[in-house]
Amino acid sequence: MTSDALMNNYGTRKITLTKGQGCWVWDDQGKRYLDAISGIAVCGLGHAHPAVAKAIADQAATLTHCSNLYNIPGQEALAEKLRELSGLDKMFFCNSGAEANEAAIKLARLFGHSKGIAEPTIIVLENAFHGRTMATLTATGNRKVQAGFEPLVSGFVRAPYNDLKSLQNIAKNNRNVVAVLMEPIQGEGGIRTPAADYLPGLRQLCDEQNWLLMLDEIQTGNGRTGKYFNYQHFGILPDVVTTAKGLGNGMPIGACLTGPKASELMQPGSHGSTFGGNPLACAAALATVNVIIEQQLCDKAATMGDYLKQQLAENLAQNSDVLEVRGQGLMLAIEMKQPCAELVDKAAAKGLLINVTAQSVIRLLPPLTISHKEADQLVQILGELLTQE
Repeated sequence: MTSDALMNNYGTRKITLTKGQGCWVWDDQGKRYLDAISGIAVCGLGHAHPAVAKAIADQAATLTHCSNLYNIPGQEALAEKLRELSGLDKMFFCNSGAEANEAAIKLARLFGHSKGIAEPTIIVLENAFHGRTMATLTATGNRKVQAGFEPLVSGFVRAPYNDLKSLQNIAKNNRNVVAVLMEPIQGEGGIRTPAADYLPGLRQLCDEQNWLLMLDEIQTGNGRTGKYFNYQHFGILPDVVTTAKGLGNGMPIGACLTGPKASELMQPGSHGSTFGGNPLACAAALATVNVIIEQQLCDKAATMGDYLKQQLAENLAQNSDVLEVRGQGLMLAIEMKQPCAELVDKAAAKGLLINVTAQSVIRLLPPLTISHKEADQLVQILGELLTQE
């Protein structure tokens, strides 16, 4: 079903999904698909998870919204839980990853002005993706996302990903820099993972320069890479972390988390969100976080991610069209030698939902709950699909 009442910004959509259960979804013709993209890293618990469904139903029957003019117990409980999990101090809740990144950008500017810098500048990275608001699309390192929306927002300087020397050079030549905003693993940029010493080196550089280290964990957070947050693989603590996607398992919610250097920058009236952190969204998020922790899904993501990566690498080892299988946890990529957008439809025809990003990278973001049997099905279908190419 299509309607001309909708703007065409998503193009033609060929599949109409009507229900889901666990790692599976069904279309309006009754066809079943193994969902290896989870709503783009959103449904980490799979579809129709009973604990999340119950939390939403129970909260909807009492109070869905009251605004941030009043205390919201669920919001406070979620903030305490994220504080415990992250090691950071304070939380601001919003509705999406882009809004969380907007909050981070505003924090960086407040931080700069507090130091007497009239034109605070944030370092962002090539091939990054941070959202589609005016500030976050400017921070994004993808010309296609920016095209047609000029003039862009000032106050950003761009550097190569995974290149500490370039950041050190910027530090020598730009005294207006106040922060670095980056994804620990670049998602839309093709599941690019950094060298093991990159994030620790970046933490050290930010400390030396008195910059904020701001990590966009919209996609990597909430257990996706085998720790609750990706920075926990490296033993560092950022100054600001943003997250969304998997936080509410499908209920729109985002969060901006801050450490000591950034926690007191916002004051009453300096920022807000009408719907941010409302009772319904926080109920879903709190249920989601509790399931992730209680069922040890971070550990499962690490184990299943290693298993999937190994199986894919072995299965595709003789395929000359495959450049690399890479990733961390259940954030995986198969990079092809040629653009391969057509594989999305071909995989769907075989009952598998995938995504292609950066033109030639098959992105796999299955639910954290995926079983070995389902992982084997995923590998089998992809192997058949890529063998036919």
